[in-house]
Amino acid sequence: MPTLRNRRPPTERTELRLQAAGVEVIEVIGEDATLLDHRVLPSPARATFIRSLALLCACSLSVGSHYATYILGPLKSRLSREMGTNNTEFSLLISASSLNSTWTPLVGGLLASRLGTTYTSILATGVVFFGQACLLAGNLSDNVRLMALGMFVFGLGVSPLAVVQETIIVRFFKSHGLGVSLALGLVAGKGASFISAFTSYPLSQQFGPHAPFYASTFLTALSFAINIVYLSASKWLIHESGTELEASELHAEAALSGDNISSEAEALKEVAKKRMVYLRDITKLGDVFWAYIGLNVLCGSIWAPFTHLAANVLQHRFDIPEADASITASYLLAGSVILYPVTGMIVDRAKKRNMPMQLLLVSGVLTSACYAWLAAPPKWTRTPIPAVLSFALGHGFAPLLLVVIVPRIVPDKYVSTTLGAHKALEQTGSTIFQTLAGLALDVKNHKTSSVANDGGSRETQHLLNAFVALNVVEILSVVALIRLDRKQKEDVSRRMSALLPRTADNSEDEDAESVKGTSDREYSSEAGEDGASRETRGRGGSLSAHVQRLSTSSAEQNIPLLGSGSQTDTIRGSRYLVDAMVVDEAGETSETTLKRKIYRTKGEVRRGEVFAILSGTLIIFAWGLFMVTAWLRLRSKSEREGGGSGNLIIL
Repeated sequence: MPTLRNRRPPTERTELRLQAAGVEVIEVIGEDATLLDHRVLPSPARATFIRSLALLCACSLSVGSHYATYILGPLKSRLSREMGTNNTEFSLLISASSLNSTWTPLVGGLLASRLGTTYTSILATGVVFFGQACLLAGNLSDNVRLMALGMFVFGLGVSPLAVVQETIIVRFFKSHGLGVSLALGLVAGKGASFISAFTSYPLSQQFGPHAPFYASTFLTALSFAINIVYLSASKWLIHESGTELEASELHAEAALSGDNISSEAEALKEVAKKRMVYLRDITKLGDVFWAYIGLNVLCGSIWAPFTHLAANVLQHRFDIPEADASITASYLLAGSVILYPVTGMIVDRAKKRNMPMQLLLVSGVLTSACYAWLAAPPKWTRTPIPAVLSFALGHGFAPLLLVVIVPRIVPDKYVSTTLGAHKALEQTGSTIFQTLAGLALDVKNHKTSSVANDGGSRETQHLLNAFVALNVVEILSVVALIRLDRKQKEDVSRRMSALLPRTADNSEDEDAESVKGTSDREYSSEAGEDGASRETRGRGGSLSAHVQRLSTSSAEQNIPLLGSGSQTDTIRGSRYLVDAMVVDEAGETSETTLKRKIYRTKGEVRRGEVFAILSGTLIIFAWGLFMVTAWLRLRSKSEREGGGSGNLIIL
């Protein structure tokens, strides 16, 4: 007999119906259903072992892509010397890899929720491998345009792969030390990035200029092979670890259940429908979400471009040998290898919910110190080591925090989509600034019709000043995010203080009675409201009645953003809702997490629509900037040898 785990104590009628359909109900809490297919829930030790195997596979998926991302930075001067590339062409190579990441993470998040993380990861790793093969072919033939095409294809798969990897880890470990698990998953990629930056130039010296490209192509092929192994073992890993099924898997289970248990199949399809995510829903996620998105744009502008340009900047800023500059710049990426696990443990054990945001503030101060040191006159500073250490510490844990924050500001159902938006806008900022940086460093070239690939000291100074200014804005954005998050928590506490629940609950009951649809009935049941609790709140709405309703991640997935259809200006008319965690005034979460409906005002939703349009406009601008620059400035081999400027005519 198939077994059905549900998430709410069934009524007598529901239990009889399920038993008549041949379904054994073993646990019910809410309306989420997961088909267990005769399996026995594993022991904690066995489940931990299986989750560890899944984590190992997830960590291996992005090793090749992370290695390939950072091979070009240390080779900037060598590519200029051997292939004749200028600053703009190098920046276009880097921007080509991040350009598609301005939209693919969103698609990756939606694909992950529809096709499932397993099949989406196969698509992503396959595209990454093909892109690296094109990059290798372009390097072998001294064809910068083919190399740019390879990086463009490579970028199609990088961000979806990162989203899928993080979603897999969140899926297996959301209730089992998520911070440490995410840290281990990300540290594998960061470790590969550091090894890439550290070994890229020595490989080109020891085995020839093409060796780094051969190495990156091999590692992306290896990640693709490991992904195939994960694909073959994914069902076993999911079933044996007791992991919750995704929407696509629920559809498959419903199809396999057949006509004999049609009621179970119907229930599974209904749950799968609830777990579907639509991109338009992000407009209703609230001001905290959009502050977070804006922060990502700024982080993308000051992090990735600097790591790619650092070796060349250090070489000419402090007049050090090319090999030494390459190795010194590689340590910018070393901090993550050590700090990710430490940060993960701190986040898991921290009682304050806004601890990740406070750590982001510390990160901003450290990276700003790095840029300030580099922007100071070299005759004062003399060495880049303090700046490298400051950036390695500040950047060493910040990307992890941007991921850990996501489950804290949106319901679980929207984690993959929010991770996609986070990646898309971060890469948008990176693409825009990387392209502009290359153009800025070549401004002198336009005026003199000569090639100065190191960028003059004046142009480099302007670039470092821009990094300082953007970093200051990033710090202010973190402060704004902290304030908005605190305000939202205070609103939640007020609604739980018994000052407003009677008004809100009465309006909810009226809406549930007046609207003839399933969505309101589903909402009421998802909130865990039985008849007795409604009656109790109707008489007075005591806080103890609310405390008894515990919040679970599964229940959060079911809270719809769009509630009843009431259009009044009262709290009842604020029909956009999300679920949120309730905290005390000190900002600490209690052992019992309360579950309440958080209303989104119409004004907040309108702001979300405006911010969504602005985000889309920013992505379009990044594409336009790249395409125009590539058309005007990418040169063929003969043009580079003859000192031409591509399609740009210099008068």
